Amino acid sequence: MSRVLERSSAELNLAHYRVLSAIASGDQRASRVAARLALGRPTVSSAVDALCKRGLIERTGVEGDQRAASLSLTRDGEAMLERVEAEMVRRLDLLCARTPDGAQVIQSLAWLGPAIDAAVAERRPDSIATGR
Repeated sequence: MSRVLERSSAELNLAHYRVLSAIASGDQRASRVAARLALGRPTVSSAVDALCKRGLIERTGVEGDQRAASLSLTRDGEAMLERVEAEMVRRLDLLCARTPDGAQVIQSLAWLGPAIDAAVAERRPDSIATGR
């Protein structure tokens, strides 16, 4: 599945998509993105640097914390995320049409999201709660 999704965009690799998506969902600090995605901070930092250079996200200072930066999508980042997600949905729809019950496949995928989040939270409760 990840290969199909990654191939759905020549503009954005899957790791960068995941970081953009996490930021769009409200994770404004790299440490929270890393915790949410179960990735190491160096991996997220590298992705954030690359996405900043491409003009897809921006970093701003956090008042009262000189070490922290808040991350947000630029207009170009929002547009890129929208295009990539639309193509991912299109490809998933095409795959589901080849299954006996495409609607059930989509429902099962929808159930997996919260299940994965819960499993990650159980493994790393203090990391997610504190943003470390």
